[in-house]
Amino acid sequence: MIMLSLVSSRRIIVAVKPTNASSQTLTAAQRRIAILGVGIDDVTEAEVLARLDDLLRSGRPHHLVTINPEFVVEAQVNPAFRTMLARADLSTADGFGILLAARYLGTPLRGRVTGVDLTWHLAALCADRGYRMFLLGAAPGVAEATANVLQARYPQLVIAGTYAGSPQPRHEPFLRQMIHAAHPDVLLVAYGHPHQDLWIARNQPLLQVPLAVGVGGTFDYISGRVPRAPAAIRRVGMEWAYRLVRQPQRWRRIINAVPRFVWLVLRYGRHAASPTLY
Repeated sequence: MIMLSLVSSRRIIVAVKPTNASSQTLTAAQRRIAILGVGIDDVTEAEVLARLDDLLRSGRPHHLVTINPEFVVEAQVNPAFRTMLARADLSTADGFGILLAARYLGTPLRGRVTGVDLTWHLAALCADRGYRMFLLGAAPGVAEATANVLQARYPQLVIAGTYAGSPQPRHEPFLRQMIHAAHPDVLLVAYGHPHQDLWIARNQPLLQVPLAVGVGGTFDYISGRVPRAPAAIRRVGMEWAYRLVRQPQRWRRIINAVPRFVWLVLRYGRHAASPTLY
């Protein structure tokens, strides 16, 4: 059964502190590197959050992508996906392998921003500033369970709606109508790559949501449906091994995320990586 949850269009008003420095935070490091032709912004977590605050206040539609090794591998064989990544407004490093590859290629990144951590931070930002959040995707009931967990930590957070749905194009008119009716400021899409970000790219011009983000398996982790690797394992970049042990059915994805990505970087990376200033 597909779960749907909508709330009133009334916005919760909360006290907001001025952020005079937010628009200046990112300008200190406006650098984008390339790994096998995929651009990644060299930004810290704090800089990303300041940037997102600016994007949301602008009210214009934006698309953020969180790049992991699977994205880079997919981009080598999927031209539509590669083009979409190049057009994203902000691209952050998600997987630990991205950090290692960037360092090997001589263009080190200063940090990573995972989909799970980004979702928690966005929930805090939305709760503080009265922005409305819509959770789309994952298995039936998972988005709703995720919303409950987020609201338990941030009671002022407005969840505009939750829906499982499908990334198939034939469902898009209905989904657009539903999201329009919910009036979200932040749309999190959990259909997995490459479907979620291609879905955003197709629908964002019509939806005009201020911020849309593909978050992969984030809802599964936050809802508790799938356990996340302990912090110590994540710090040393072995989260993929933890996932393989807990979810052996992911072995095909692990091959793309680890050995295939490493092989591509070692063989072609130094010919494709060149830092580009905005």
